[in-house]
Amino acid sequence: MVLVLGDAHAADPANRSALFAAYDAADAAVALQAGDLMHYDLPIPTHFIAGNNEDFDVIEALRAGRSPEGVSNAHLLHSTAAEVAGRRVGGLSGNYAPTRFDADRSTLVGGRRRHFVRADVERAKALDVDVFLSHEAPHGLPVSEEYGVGCDHVDEILRSVDPDLCLVGHHHEHAETTFGDTRVVSLAPAWESYYDLDPETLALTRHETPASDGQR
Repeated sequence: MVLVLGDAHAADPANRSALFAAYDAADAAVALQAGDLMHYDLPIPTHFIAGNNEDFDVIEALRAGRSPEGVSNAHLLHSTAAEVAGRRVGGLSGNYAPTRFDADRSTLVGGRRRHFVRADVERAKALDVDVFLSHEAPHGLPVSEEYGVGCDHVDEILRSVDPDLCLVGHHHEHAETTFGDTRVVSLAPAWESYYDLDPETLALTRHETPASDGQR
């Protein structure tokens, strides 16, 4: 089984303890995580996308192929793909800002590094993957927000890539829909739930994250 985790916000000590409780409970060999991780010293190889809340110095180092001190087992998917338990997994890092979308990534500074740009989307559209991770949702995902949920650029990627499964972070709520032939799942946050993904069938099973001992 592959451990699947939603937003962790693990810079907060309580959330970090919950994150490690999920790792311990799952007892998996590899994990996927859908952004807002915020802690990068991990117990098992974890393929993740950057969300809109991260240490962006770490994220930019990982984009450049460097592993900073204190980073272990954290593998960034940034319009790239990796083989995970026999499946191809890809992801789009960041969130959408219309004022930055046509920028060159090298011009994004400070907190603006959280955004994806057109070049990131175009690279993601060329991926060949079974599972796709996104911090932004496609249209049609029934989560409870005070704004219209759905990003046209994620729609474009799913139409081009046609993955079997799309895992979405950001909304801190479990919800499901389909987009074309793709099953789309918004993941509950790691302090509430973790998931097992069967790599053969891509069946996803949700579990309650156990209470942590607060030691990590």
